[in-house]
Amino acid sequence: MAQAYALHVAASSLLAGHLLSNSRPKFRSPKCSSDRQALFNRIAPVYDNLNDLLSLGQHRIWKRMAVSWSGAKAGDNVLDLCCGSGDLAFLLSENVGTTGKVVGLDFSEEQLLVASSRQKLRAKACYNNIKWMEGDALELPFSDSYFDAITIGYGLRNVVDRQKAMVEMFRVLKPRSKVSVLDFNKSSDAFSTLIQEWMIDTVVVPVATGYGLAKEYEYLKSSIKGYLTGKQLQDLALEAGFSTAKYFEVGGGLMGNLVATKTQ
Repeated sequence: MAQAYALHVAASSLLAGHLLSNSRPKFRSPKCSSDRQALFNRIAPVYDNLNDLLSLGQHRIWKRMAVSWSGAKAGDNVLDLCCGSGDLAFLLSENVGTTGKVVGLDFSEEQLLVASSRQKLRAKACYNNIKWMEGDALELPFSDSYFDAITIGYGLRNVVDRQKAMVEMFRVLKPRSKVSVLDFNKSSDAFSTLIQEWMIDTVVVPVATGYGLAKEYEYLKSSIKGYLTGKQLQDLALEAGFSTAKYFEVGGGLMGNLVATKTQ
């Protein structure tokens, strides 16, 4: 069970974040890492099956929490940034209903093809309100104050300029609205960090190797090391213009969720 849980944690974070549309407008920035983009494209076909098989269901709890913290409600126009294969976008769609709109934006065409295929297989009428768009988190193709809520799951850690991404989210968010940012928790506690790294080295990568994904998962530990603590994420949001920012540890401290509010 520990192995399954650990690999799920990695799978959720590695792939959930990335940046299609049936009409596929291109808004790709040259700043995007082509290598990282190719990585996400390679894993897309197996991600959902592997994630569901090994997750023990924990990722569904964290994602529902992230959507709940976004404040998305019936009739809202919302954005799931770095949407990957669409888990958060589908949850947002259920919240905003048939009168709302959801944009799922990602830079991985293959991830978005998976999301679009999943949408076609789902029967709920609200899922028809989702539009998939290929684009760049650093140059969002939307006007100011456009969305009522924004979620980003396991994506902020992977963008090349986190401050710019946060500023862009602030720009396209309406006043009195929230952004909810779910990702790995970078602990300031040395023991917790040691446990996290041990799980990646001795459980996650070896198990991923059995699926032919060793190289795709090896970068995970370094990406967490290069990420921000909860306090740093709060500061980043405030510097971007958000009025309030609060960070919650979830999943026994393995995950974290930033909730930032734009009041003006």
